[in-house]
Amino acid sequence: MIAKAIDLFIVLVLSVFFYPIGLILSAIYVGISDSLQNGQSVGKKFMGFQVISLEDGSPCSMKQSVIRNIPLLVPLVLGVFPLIGPILAFVSGVFFLVLEIFFLFKLDSGHRLGDVMADTSVMGHDGNQLVTKKKKETSWFPENGAPTT
Repeated sequence: MIAKAIDLFIVLVLSVFFYPIGLILSAIYVGISDSLQNGQSVGKKFMGFQVISLEDGSPCSMKQSVIRNIPLLVPLVLGVFPLIGPILAFVSGVFFLVLEIFFLFKLDSGHRLGDVMADTSVMGHDGNQLVTKKKKETSWFPENGAPTT
């Protein structure tokens, strides 16, 4: 939570001081932040966390970072539009916040909506590469169908 708060502080500073271009810069940062620095956004690097792919244990890719941050990106992008944008941003932000909290408490894994969509997970980063490759399913029988002895 503290790591995300640090990242959202960066977004807030960009959005307020460089409005309206700051909203676009914020959206770009939010989208790619988890793919920077070996799967670590600024906040995650500060707190010692890393986003990894559950497919192979590698650091989060840019595509996965964008997918996992869609719940934050949608309100940011909607906020750019004049007049109705802030209202749409607020409504969509509340909607995604409710979904995030629902998934966080409903799933046994404790993953949030973004992690479920991108097939990623946040873990402590100690500098070692985690190897979590999916095991190839093996058959009890050999390829030719003959039993082994």
